[in-house]
Amino acid sequence: MPRFAGLATMMRLPSATSPEGLDVAFMGVPLDIGASLRAGTRFGPRSIRAESVMIRPYNMATGAAPFDTLQVADLGDVAINTFNLLDSVRIIEEAYTRLNAFPVIPLTLGGDHTITLPILRALTKKHGPVGLIHVDAHTDTNDDMFGEKITHGSTFRRAVEEGLLDCKRVVQIGQRAQGYTSGDFQWGVDQGFRLFTAEQCWYKSLTPLMADVRAIVGDGPVYLSFDIDGIDPAWAPGTGTPEVGGLTSIQGLEIVRGCKGLNLIGGDLVEVSPPYDLSGNTAQLGANLLYEMLCVLPGVQSR
Repeated sequence: MPRFAGLATMMRLPSATSPEGLDVAFMGVPLDIGASLRAGTRFGPRSIRAESVMIRPYNMATGAAPFDTLQVADLGDVAINTFNLLDSVRIIEEAYTRLNAFPVIPLTLGGDHTITLPILRALTKKHGPVGLIHVDAHTDTNDDMFGEKITHGSTFRRAVEEGLLDCKRVVQIGQRAQGYTSGDFQWGVDQGFRLFTAEQCWYKSLTPLMADVRAIVGDGPVYLSFDIDGIDPAWAPGTGTPEVGGLTSIQGLEIVRGCKGLNLIGGDLVEVSPPYDLSGNTAQLGANLLYEMLCVLPGVQSR
């Protein structure tokens, strides 16, 4: 089948209706009603899948051969309520909670960053409080946005308040730009987060940083949440809240590859907004970052 034809699944993988028998499941959450500036991330999962068709099985840079040892399929999209954010959050939590009955690791195509809260709610029912590696231009620790407690900018404050995170094992990478107060980045640090701003990452490889990150998060369960706006808009313009001075696509690869050896229980790639991604480059980068997440999951062997 030509790569431009056939069913539009992630990386042209089999489409499945159940996680039974799977080690890893790709899932889409087409949500954008939690976003605060540009909309359009509801089309993110479809665009990421479309741009994933060129991804081949073997990772020539790292030697990872994920399909040699893991059963992987695309479970399609969560049927969110496009008119009600809180109901959508409930639906997402229930969908991921159902996965807990199976030994499957979910990798999620977003969707705005609101989706990580219900995913964490579901996964912590199985694993308890988890560590977090969070790549983003923003800390997403607002107390509220326009009076609303659940939005894409308040995800990780709610996660802390609900006891979903092991705060001493939380790392944030790539934060930058401006704030409403001088202490906007401080809230998470006060909870125990380690914060590495974009400026701390300029002009250097992030491979050494990831050695420090692995030491921080340790051997416990950890979740990887990658907001595509952590990458500079020169490489990833198709997102809702772009900020200049961000990470490069190469640094993004270094971050994900640097998670090898961790006890990853899931991951997501969020905030791809195709209406602002006319070339498809943002979705293509998102698809490749998700593939790299697959390549560092427990059980993946190298060739």
